[in-house]
Amino acid sequence: MLTPLGIIAAGIALRQFDRWWFSPARGRQFAGSLRAVMALQRSRANNLTPVLLLVGHWLELVGWWQLAARTGPIGWGAVVLVASVKFRHLQEVSHFTVHGVLTRDGALGIALTEATVHAPLGFVPVPVRRDKHVRQHHPNATVAGVDPNLAELHRAGLRPEVGSGRFVMAVIFPLTLGGLADTCRGLAVNLDPRGAGWSRLCVFAAVPLALGIVLGWPAAVFGFLVPRLLFYPQLAWMSLLVEHRWFDAERATGGPAAIEAARCLRLYPRNRVLALLARGTWLPYGDLFHYAHSVHPAVRWNYLPALERGIGTPAYSPRGLLIGSSTVVAHHRRALADARASGRTAGVTQPAARADG
Repeated sequence: MLTPLGIIAAGIALRQFDRWWFSPARGRQFAGSLRAVMALQRSRANNLTPVLLLVGHWLELVGWWQLAARTGPIGWGAVVLVASVKFRHLQEVSHFTVHGVLTRDGALGIALTEATVHAPLGFVPVPVRRDKHVRQHHPNATVAGVDPNLAELHRAGLRPEVGSGRFVMAVIFPLTLGGLADTCRGLAVNLDPRGAGWSRLCVFAAVPLALGIVLGWPAAVFGFLVPRLLFYPQLAWMSLLVEHRWFDAERATGGPAAIEAARCLRLYPRNRVLALLARGTWLPYGDLFHYAHSVHPAVRWNYLPALERGIGTPAYSPRGLLIGSSTVVAHHRRALADARASGRTAGVTQPAARADG
């Protein structure tokens, strides 16, 4: 029992080097201006601590897999949740590679992310994700017919004509049969040797195969396949739901802060306990601060809280995700109902024009 616990502790410790190195509280203080943040970020950019960060996540996973193998069904039930959260963390770290700020050397960052996140988890190649996320989504967030993320929500059933039952199923879409089929279709496309070559398929298959050989079939099933196919997609889906006012975003002009304030939201603005829980699980790294990220997409997650203090919160700051009237899900439901009543499209129909071009 001590060996897997030691491995888990070592993985957690490795990750702290990156947190410490980029910490805004270390060494020098800054007022939170964009210029000061970017200067500090550039001065600390390196290629070593991101490697330790990603290796630490996988090392921690290895420890959890070993611990589950020694504790039986209870352990495998727990590792489903742990692995899902770890995959979510890996996805969000790789998101900053897409924006070019994970490592000092961009090419190394792409190669590192491909080897430790995209290939073993069956994601698209980093350049493909960059095109979709940076070039298509960021400048067109919530714009109907243009934003690929809004189109993804529409395909899951979040449309003005949706009924109450179908709306609930769309909120938990990755956990439904249709959502599982969609996840599997996406993996098949991402790993198709005709487009990606055999290497990606081999790397993806190697993880559960190695787990099965070393720790037995429960490790492959509950330590990798169930988290990757069901629960990690649901965590990522919940993150997507809380990024924007997808179905009633307002048109705005002016600078980035004004435009993003009209279409972003900020979850748990006054509940520190839920905010910390979200940051540790399904909204890791910079994901809770999506408004600040949308305004300043070239900033590493370490400095988004400081920038948020400067730009404030967006127009909509719900108290929770699911239960109650001041929740993201309730807001989306009302927005879709209003769109149906008015006969309009769910989402902004024209891109908002930035004053800075």
